Amino acid sequence: MSIKTAECVSPKHPDKICDFIADSILDAYHEHDKASRTAIEVMGGHGLVTINGEVTSTATPDLERVVKDIVGDGFEVQTNIVRQSPEIARGVDTGGAGDQGIMKGYATVDTSTLMPREYELARHLCQEIFKVYPYDGKTQVTLDGDTVTSVVASFQNALTADLRTLVASIITADNYYINPAGDWTQGGFDADTGLSGRKLIVDNYGPEITIGGGSFSGKDYTKVDRSGAYMARKIAVDLVRKGAREVFVKLAYAIGKPEPVMAVAVVDGVEQAVEGYDLSPRGIRAALKLDQVKYAETATWGHFGRGFSWE
Repeated sequence: MSIKTAECVSPKHPDKICDFIADSILDAYHEHDKASRTAIEVMGGHGLVTINGEVTSTATPDLERVVKDIVGDGFEVQTNIVRQSPEIARGVDTGGAGDQGIMKGYATVDTSTLMPREYELARHLCQEIFKVYPYDGKTQVTLDGDTVTSVVASFQNALTADLRTLVASIITADNYYINPAGDWTQGGFDADTGLSGRKLIVDNYGPEITIGGGSFSGKDYTKVDRSGAYMARKIAVDLVRKGAREVFVKLAYAIGKPEPVMAVAVVDGVEQAVEGYDLSPRGIRAALKLDQVKYAETATWGHFGRGFSWE
């Protein structure tokens, strides 16, 4: 049997709050300037949110207000935003990629969302718990073949007995580990510091599927870490819908160059070239309508298997 485990975290997890802030800032710039180039990093916790990064835009949103609308007025907000490096910009200005990097895409027939089953089970469980306990929390599901052997759920402000009853009503497992360190009421930024781009496996497909390693939140389409990963998923989904059972897509870019240096798909174990797509950053933006996306919506519950334009 094949043993697989995946986890999911709620939108109130400190790292995901930071992702949400980063993408909300991106949205704020795009609201008035769709050509904004952003690379925003966010760290938050214990009454302080720090925003650092590079932005080139004609828009001038009130970043402090954006942050406080999310975390409350009781937080100090520090910002340090500079313009994009002119040496990076000269490659992006001509349509090239904003950085080098490797992007991965995946799709499988195992679930209706074309996502790995263990990932979908962990995500669905987390979403259902969050409806009852809208706080900081995590889930984890382990599969041995088709059997759910263990479920872990830890949620703020949830009594263990009540949470166990809820979890058991959602998913059947051999073993349940519910609030295994005990009940807890201190969560989110009160308990831990968060950082944007730190939940990459949750943002993608779970730990069984390799990823390129680049983070998504706070980055505009010229950063192929994000747009390339979205396009790789689109290609994988297209191939599964054409009859494949499992597809891995690999793209790689050089900074300042519009076309990828690698574009291959492994379709049911057979590698083939990716053809028929404009894989330049501008081509990806047009194909996936990335200038129309509300990016804050992508910052919770993962970037794939949710019906976005790249699917």
